[in-house]
Amino acid sequence: MTRISMLLGATALAAPLAAALPATAQDAGECGEVSIAQMNWAAANVTTEIARFLLVEGYNCDVTLVPSDTIPAVTSVSENGEPDVVTNLWLNSAGDAYRKLEDRGTMTRVNNVLQPGGVEGWWIPTYLAEEHPELTTIEGVMENPELVGARFNNCPDGWGCRVVSDNLVRALDLEGAGIEVFNHGSGETLASSMGSAVEDEEPWFGYYWGPTVPMGKYDMTRVDLGPVKDEAFANLQNPDTPDPQVSDFPAAPILTSVTTEFAESNPEVTEFFSNMSFQTDTMSALLAWQDENSASADETAAHFLQTYQDEWSGWLNESARENLSSLLGEG
Repeated sequence: MTRISMLLGATALAAPLAAALPATAQDAGECGEVSIAQMNWAAANVTTEIARFLLVEGYNCDVTLVPSDTIPAVTSVSENGEPDVVTNLWLNSAGDAYRKLEDRGTMTRVNNVLQPGGVEGWWIPTYLAEEHPELTTIEGVMENPELVGARFNNCPDGWGCRVVSDNLVRALDLEGAGIEVFNHGSGETLASSMGSAVEDEEPWFGYYWGPTVPMGKYDMTRVDLGPVKDEAFANLQNPDTPDPQVSDFPAAPILTSVTTEFAESNPEVTEFFSNMSFQTDTMSALLAWQDENSASADETAAHFLQTYQDEWSGWLNESARENLSSLLGEG
């Protein structure tokens, strides 16, 4: 019995799976054991709790969540062939270590778990954009620094976005346009600066990313920095890059990948993961709900399962849909 079953109050689902499934399915051992890397950030925790519930209750899997992070998970697959599934894998962070596993045939990417992916950029509150549409481009911001409070809220030191934004600040000569660059000391102060400004309907201009609680909680508009230029952006990721050129932030691919051995031996579960995908805005909204309700990851997963049935029901095969018919209101 899963904790989410109890949270949902679905009596048919809360019964032991052995009683819920046909004898032929029990005997066949269609799924067996599945190990999933559970990354240490909120969106990943919610994703894996949703996957665990659907695999246990729908596919009769024995699921183990393995606490991890991007590089440790990739290293573990390389050295031990486990875990079977790595979801919420930020490709930009995994880099060559992950690509080598694909080149060797050890891992196979099956889906982008977030669409369009991780979203980064420079933002202003939407009420400010509606009042002053010229602020939706970086040129408009630099021509009207007072309208954004003459301040750019930058990432903390040590973050990858700090390197990119520092280079963009130089490429644009933001300070020459009369905009002070304020380097936040932590992610918490960066988030609270946005929150306090929006709640008071004051100007705010700075970097942020999604899916996150603030991007689900506050209505923000992305400032257009111009086209994405792959070579220019690659150079922006290097500290103090010479002669930086302006590029907007591309969407960051966030993958679900499985070991090739697992894909071959568990095609139905692999198909499930190839279908499981969230809109980035939906995940930000879930994280905002989690924050507002002081909810755990599995409580947030239960909220998703109750609220977004039309989305997740399409991830399932026919047998899993039958097993979850009580939750889906079918049968």
